[in-house]
Amino acid sequence: MSDRHNSLQHKATIKWFREASPYINAHRHKTFVIYLSSSALESENFPAIIQDIQLLASLGIRLVLVHGASQQIDQHLAAAGQTTERIQTNRVTSTDSLAKVLEVIGRLRSDIEARLSRGLPHPNGQVTHNLVTSGNFVSARPIGVVDGVDLEHAGQVRSVNTTALNQQLAAGAIVLLSPLGYAPSGESFNVNALDLAYEVAASLLADKLILTHEMAGVYDHEGNVVSEIQSDQLDTLLEQSSNRAEIERPARIAANACVHGVERCHLVSFEADGALLEELFTRDGVGTQIVRSSYERIRGATDEDVPGILDLIRPLEARGILVTRSKELIESEIDCFTVIERDGMIVSCGALYPYGNSGELACLATHDHYRKQRRGELMLKAIEKVAREQQLSQLFVLTTQSAHWFQERGFVEGGVEQLPAERQQSYNPQRGSKLFFKDLVQR
Repeated sequence: MSDRHNSLQHKATIKWFREASPYINAHRHKTFVIYLSSSALESENFPAIIQDIQLLASLGIRLVLVHGASQQIDQHLAAAGQTTERIQTNRVTSTDSLAKVLEVIGRLRSDIEARLSRGLPHPNGQVTHNLVTSGNFVSARPIGVVDGVDLEHAGQVRSVNTTALNQQLAAGAIVLLSPLGYAPSGESFNVNALDLAYEVAASLLADKLILTHEMAGVYDHEGNVVSEIQSDQLDTLLEQSSNRAEIERPARIAANACVHGVERCHLVSFEADGALLEELFTRDGVGTQIVRSSYERIRGATDEDVPGILDLIRPLEARGILVTRSKELIESEIDCFTVIERDGMIVSCGALYPYGNSGELACLATHDHYRKQRRGELMLKAIEKVAREQQLSQLFVLTTQSAHWFQERGFVEGGVEQLPAERQQSYNPQRGSKLFFKDLVQR
């Protein structure tokens, strides 16, 4: 009986490994943002989760970990005899309580770093260690007054330094982010960890955002896990869900991340041993996968997109924001364009013109109805991805009215002499365009 049991176990292991191999190849060099809730840090399964995260890193997956701390902060404040007030999802953080918040977060970060630093044994007897990086990658601003209450040092994410994050990820580091953001004034702000995970994933255009939760995912009305949801179907499924109250916020965060450029999001249980690996390396998974709506996608442009591109850029050309391009020119350069298509309509476009090791970002335009939904930023990230695929080391852009927008996204002002020689010859000084450059980190 024992031999038969061992034989069956052996066959199951081999079968699982063979089925997992396509996912191992598919995930290598991809960027995953993993949210570890404060409850996950207290789980008996947390040491196993750390081991699984180390395994993901060893397989060449670029990892950003965002950890929560709310449960631990509540306990620490209660022990000090302080009450905790929340407005919506944010903690009212006074100057006095901020000191305790920083103390708890520092302890948690140190503990997670220590766990991730544990050596991984190799068959040859050597031991390797993960490089774990933390830092001021996130800037924040105060939330201010909500419902008549000043939240003081409670903050919201202002920006994410994706250039620095990508540099660390390219160096093979696991990036660990705590629920903190920093202001240029030197102030620290306690930010919501779940919101932070979303902002980081959306800013990086991560391949996956993985949210850990007490529950395995979104349940249907009978209590079964729904394995996959398109973001535009979430409302309908939540109306019928038996765990809507518990899962709605992370599910909506995940769906919103999909809309803003994250390829796939996953809700997985931190209580089930191996759930993270099963979700990522098996066909059906064990949690809920949320994917971008089928009616919106980023893709290379085709000849059929020329009318839609012209509709986008004509109003900007009329205002002098973009250089006028004829229909014939767009048709001849269509292979340089990337578009965002939504239900058959082109809502954003951008072009990349290569010059040696540099590339010019041009014709960046978004439909008026979608400008406040980060489509421009999504298009910029898509163009940067295309540039990296073409082995370009730098992007440059000429702009008359969007200087601040590009500066906020890592571009640095430069001069005409920095342009490639071929582009210098066609530069038109009469437009008075400012030039901005951005170095690209190869992923």
